[in-house]
Amino acid sequence: MAKEIKPYVVGIDIGGTNTVFGIVDARGNVLASSSIKTQRHQQFDDYIAELHEELSKLIEENCGIERVKGIGVGAPNANYYTGNIEHAANLPWKGIIPFAEVMSNKFGVPVALTNDANAAAIGEMTYGAARGMKDFIMITLGTGVGSGIVSNGHLIYGHDGFAGELGHVIVRRENGRQCGCGSKGCLETYTSATGVARTAREFLETRSNEDSMLRKIALDTITSKDVFDAAQDGDQIAKDVFAFTGQVLGEALADFVKFSSPEAIILFGGLAKSGDLLMKPLRQSMEDNLMPIFKGKVKLLFSEMKDADAAILGASALAWESK
Repeated sequence: MAKEIKPYVVGIDIGGTNTVFGIVDARGNVLASSSIKTQRHQQFDDYIAELHEELSKLIEENCGIERVKGIGVGAPNANYYTGNIEHAANLPWKGIIPFAEVMSNKFGVPVALTNDANAAAIGEMTYGAARGMKDFIMITLGTGVGSGIVSNGHLIYGHDGFAGELGHVIVRRENGRQCGCGSKGCLETYTSATGVARTAREFLETRSNEDSMLRKIALDTITSKDVFDAAQDGDQIAKDVFAFTGQVLGEALADFVKFSSPEAIILFGGLAKSGDLLMKPLRQSMEDNLMPIFKGKVKLLFSEMKDADAAILGASALAWESK
């Protein structure tokens, strides 16, 4: 009897700084991975040429293109329905980019793409904390705040492919912070890594009579990591920054529960690793703001995908789903 040939898929995650890609088996093991600099090429054709060259090398060295059943891509402003990346602010190529079509023509295999947070949600459902769940919300806390909403086992894309922009739900109507999307008061401006740094700067300015380790750092260079380190060392202002962040995020999550009644909300990204500094005020705030019918029902979980592989796994899961 002929030995069954093991199939693989490729996962690609296009970030504002790096594009990471890897070959993944059906169990979620990353066989091999590599990356290129997203910003190196201002012209999309030049970027694709480098990506094709480097990914082709990786495939030939590890499994051969005949064993690759599909390619999944996670990217900013990526539309699952059209296969296009549309007007992505953080990428060097503007306008509408027919990414899936170009990649499929290059490699001769099916290509599916979606936005990075949706890819993370599919990855979590396939390989992570949401295995077996049919209703959950994925929240990615990074430079921005992304989300993927799964209801009855299906990712919600909406009529145009862009559903699930919970990071741009307005959480502060009065004097809200300016967001890169053009609105004011978006969740992202308060609970992303950049939002945490922004809160720290505000607190340092408004509480000028209080000591803080953060005052040793130039105000405009403070990062969320600086705030975390200071909070770990007992700095009161830094701890209050996390308390405020948790409060705002908890209020928003309680609102999100109302429209899809998820079994769980899963947090992913660097900020989710802040432990009790964030989670304690977050859990309290969410429970305090839930309607009585939802209290005590919604789990708040951390992603179970390994950081190093999470972006690749999320994108690769899309390829298995679409194969």
